[in-house]
Amino acid sequence: MKRRTLGRFAAILLATSLSFGLSPLAHAADEAPEVLVKRLSDDVLGAIKADKSLQSGDTARLIALVDSKVMPHVDFARMTASAVGPAWRQATPEQQKRLQDEFKTLLVRTYSGALSQVADESVTVKPVRAQPTDTEVVVRTEVRGRGDPIELDYRMEKTPGQGAGWKIYNLNVLGVWLVETYRSQFAQEINAKGVDGLIASLSERNRTNGKKG
Repeated sequence: MKRRTLGRFAAILLATSLSFGLSPLAHAADEAPEVLVKRLSDDVLGAIKADKSLQSGDTARLIALVDSKVMPHVDFARMTASAVGPAWRQATPEQQKRLQDEFKTLLVRTYSGALSQVADESVTVKPVRAQPTDTEVVVRTEVRGRGDPIELDYRMEKTPGQGAGWKIYNLNVLGVWLVETYRSQFAQEINAKGVDGLIASLSERNRTNGKKG
């Protein structure tokens, strides 16, 4: 699959995730995960299609939007720990913070740029096979637009306490889970240069991406 095509469907992935920031958290906490994904997917796709600044690729606006709307609704600590793998437990609190910060910047810059590619797509959410007491589910969706339908899945968990509700902790685009993909990349860096080497590598990638705008 070409990089451009991957970027296009990464945009849909992010668009669906982005919608979690468009409604009150109290409302989101009361909804079943598949109902939440469907309602918010429809809301955000319509919003992006109507926002000319997003469509024009305004990088600063895209990054700010993703950072403020998407990230509060992702279990980012879990996502980072899973991507880093066993080395996470050996990392110091300072190293863990640096890893989260750099990984967050990498994801925000990677997927914010793809938002402007949203065009005529629509999202269909499939029924979730889960029990009412389940706290982790996979929400499977199908993106329809130009070309063949694309499967897009979300691993979600129900979190208690303040800010309770369903949160994303992994994403599957075109059969590839995001966390597992990064875990393979990160393992090579850690094996070669340790946790500090991974932090340095992520920092350099973010600097490079920042220069590219």
